[in-house]
Amino acid sequence: MTGNTGNTGNTGNTGNTGNTGNIGGDGWFIADRVDLPFATRIDAQTGGELGERRRTAVTNFNDRQWAANWYAWRALHEFIANKPDWAAIIDADQQFTTIRTDLIAGYDHQITELVLAARDERPDAMGLILAQDGEFFTDFLSVLTARPGSHPKTWRVLHIASLIGSFAALFFKDKYDLPRPTQLCPALLPPIPVPGHSSWPSGHATQAHLMKKLMIRVFRVAMAFTNGTAMSTGDADVLIANLTVLADEIARNREIAGLHYGADSAAGARLAELLDGILTAAVASKLDAMIAAAALEWRP
Repeated sequence: MTGNTGNTGNTGNTGNTGNTGNIGGDGWFIADRVDLPFATRIDAQTGGELGERRRTAVTNFNDRQWAANWYAWRALHEFIANKPDWAAIIDADQQFTTIRTDLIAGYDHQITELVLAARDERPDAMGLILAQDGEFFTDFLSVLTARPGSHPKTWRVLHIASLIGSFAALFFKDKYDLPRPTQLCPALLPPIPVPGHSSWPSGHATQAHLMKKLMIRVFRVAMAFTNGTAMSTGDADVLIANLTVLADEIARNREIAGLHYGADSAAGARLAELLDGILTAAVASKLDAMIAAAALEWRP
């Protein structure tokens, strides 16, 4: 199902990271012998075949074995079950509503801004536009100086934020169904395919800002450790500043590409802020546990 969200960003490509991507590898396959499959090879010690069950009973898949992209679905399901009124809470937010009504009343101004962005900013931004269209986990990991293998719980937190952000953005895209900028101004001619869903709010903006918000929660926990294990405030401040600029840049690049109005980005940022508040207040044991576990990865 993640692949079906398409160009909302990270969610469309979580399938491509696969199970190997979630542990830091580049993928693998194991070739078996044609004449003697591994399961029937002979144990030199006992003389018996290898294809037998382990002595210790395995009764579940084990939490540790869940790949980050699939673990995120568990957190999403818990979020929906524990906070079924999440969408109504967000829809009642005056700032969120005002962004939308101002957009509808001011399409001409928004289009003018996008035409200027295409003229003045698109050539320089093209590399990032192309790279961030598919996924931007890479950008977050680069800023954090982390890898899925070095910070596996942080990796899970990023996936949870990305999936919940995409889920929420698509809910409101469906509800309000606002036209893409290129439907009003075809000459914007984006350099990448226009996603097959409506414009408002921006999925990229929602995901990127919620990823930043949840990482701030991770750092806050890490800074509260005692006995010399706390993350330094200075280090946290540097990373938060970098992630804030990164989230803004990811959203802005979608505007420069002609895919989103500025109001789409603003709504995505606001949606992420509201989601963060709901997630903080709600009973979300899987997310809370993962934030606590991720914080341990940021000790000095």
